[in-house]
Amino acid sequence: MSHVKPGDTVRLHYTGTLTTGEIFDSSAGRDPLEFVVGSGQIIPGLDKAIPGMTVGEKKVVDIPCAEAYGPADPNALQTIPRSNIPDTVPVDPGTRLQMQTPDGRAVAVTVVESDAETVVLDANHPLAGQDLAFDIELVEIKAA
Repeated sequence: MSHVKPGDTVRLHYTGTLTTGEIFDSSAGRDPLEFVVGSGQIIPGLDKAIPGMTVGEKKVVDIPCAEAYGPADPNALQTIPRSNIPDTVPVDPGTRLQMQTPDGRAVAVTVVESDAETVVLDANHPLAGQDLAFDIELVEIKAA
């Protein structure tokens, strides 16, 4: 029986949950996630859990935030004047928006708070600062 090695392409089904048990993502009803093990295509904690697995094997992987999306960075919060955002753009807390950096890169942000004068935007990944768990099942290995 073949075991996963770094460099292999694998396909797996997964369900990701927060420590509260809330599901934040799942491959249920979709094709399995496919990636090259050890290539940095997925979060480090999950990538490290795959080598040694065999097709059909299932396990639950607990991943601390440092090996997921990292800690929340307070420097990723930005307060901007409300007048800099068109009136047609909603700024309710929790709304996901996209900004452009001065060098033209697109950055996803979340509205944290807003009032008539200012809007506070958070450029952290929505799962930054969260410990995660993944229930995974390896469905295929394509050897490197």
